[in-house]
Amino acid sequence: MPFGIESIWLTLGGFVFCAALIAVAGTLLAKRADMIADVTGLGEALVGAVLLGGSTSLPGIITSVVTAWQGHPVLSISNAIGGITAQTAFLVVADTFYRRANLEHAAASAANLTQGALLVSLLSIPLIAMSGPQITILGVHPATVLMLGGYAYGVHLINRARTHPMWAPRATSQTQDSDDEGKGRRVQQSAFRISAEFLGLAAITAGAGYGISQFGISLARQTGLAETAVGGLLTAISTSLPELVTSVAAVRAGALTMAVGGIIGGNAFDTLFIAFSDVAYREGSLYHQFNSDNVFTVALAILMTGTLLLGLLRRETVGPGRIGFESVAILILYALGAVILIV
Repeated sequence: MPFGIESIWLTLGGFVFCAALIAVAGTLLAKRADMIADVTGLGEALVGAVLLGGSTSLPGIITSVVTAWQGHPVLSISNAIGGITAQTAFLVVADTFYRRANLEHAAASAANLTQGALLVSLLSIPLIAMSGPQITILGVHPATVLMLGGYAYGVHLINRARTHPMWAPRATSQTQDSDDEGKGRRVQQSAFRISAEFLGLAAITAGAGYGISQFGISLARQTGLAETAVGGLLTAISTSLPELVTSVAAVRAGALTMAVGGIIGGNAFDTLFIAFSDVAYREGSLYHQFNSDNVFTVALAILMTGTLLLGLLRRETVGPGRIGFESVAILILYALGAVILIV
């Protein structure tokens, strides 16, 4: 038993403590990332996608990699993909905190649309790999290399979409320019101090992520729940809490593009959990450990992302304090998916 804990109540307590630690550290990470964007002059979408999205994904990375290494591939996969669906639903929660307009309308940008297209593309690779022959080179499936290379190229396209866009959303009274999000704010701390604080908080979330992985394994054993349900819901939601708190914090601070970019970019990065876990899994190809529930969750993530992209393209105009049709659809899809996984 991980950590040698036999009591289910102690296991639940440890799980909740690690989740709370992740939530608190994640809130502080968002503020530091926004400061870094101002100090360096990098765009909100790029900082949200790479720096913020990657750092808040650390608990999920640790959970998926450790569980794969310890011989729990289904739990590893479920945590990775379940986090993507949870974080997409979290964006709708963040939308409720923006009172002026629909977040999908105000934060539409070429960079965020590019991130969404990258996410859908990366999600399709595991499905293709699991359907093909079980080939590994030094214990690693070629799809892992393809996912890592595809993500790197996608980041290049996201940056190019920001600096040399070939498409731009039509400006309206409710549109917020990502270049204007940092104006009016003065950064009082040095870049070195901000970066040091950011790295320290990221280390805390990573440590808490390891705790979540061990307590998650214990919960699956002690409760008899399927690893798909534990990974897709409990550990996925817990390790995704930074995305929730950082998105809400970014929206309340007026950094709308960072809020959307942090979720979509973080989701694109989260697909690499599977690639990292494939390296950690030493019993063959992780892709060929997908079960029917894992495939269902991947399909659900693609559908939810597609719905979000339609919202960014449609840019529905709704009254202040209301969410659009696509946001409602995303919440319904996530709720139905959760019920199906539990049942």
